[in-house]
Amino acid sequence: MRLHIPIHRRWGDQDALGHVNNVSMMKLLEEARLRAFWRTGEADDGPMAVFGEDTVATDGEIMTLIARQEIEYLLPTPYAKEPLDIQLWIGRIGGSSVEICYEVMSPKTDADRVSYARATTLVVLVDTKTGRPTRMPDHMREAWTPYLEDPIAHRR
Repeated sequence: MRLHIPIHRRWGDQDALGHVNNVSMMKLLEEARLRAFWRTGEADDGPMAVFGEDTVATDGEIMTLIARQEIEYLLPTPYAKEPLDIQLWIGRIGGSSVEICYEVMSPKTDADRVSYARATTLVVLVDTKTGRPTRMPDHMREAWTPYLEDPIAHRR
């Protein structure tokens, strides 16, 4: 099952060639990831939201570390006023890590929908005191398991 997160492009996201540049794409993916995982206490908090302002995970003892990111561009992403449809799912759940997968799609309103990019982010849970990877709490694993799908096999 995939989460669909609408993310607007900003005018400044495009480069001299008129499409969203690499740094901006990483920011758009980060925004989608935060909306998916960050608990705000609002009614629109999603089912994957396990992190909050009160604690990073459990009593402030866990922080997240972005260990690896990879983007595979399929087409240039043009600027438009409609939000991109960033689809997000979990590719793998490890003992202390989770692989987040994304597909960056044209807006849901487009008649001829296209995929602009596919990406993965490896997030490792780290103990704030030791700086070492730490075991994933059960509530995170339970929240993310329904979103498990095949991971992206990036072209090499």
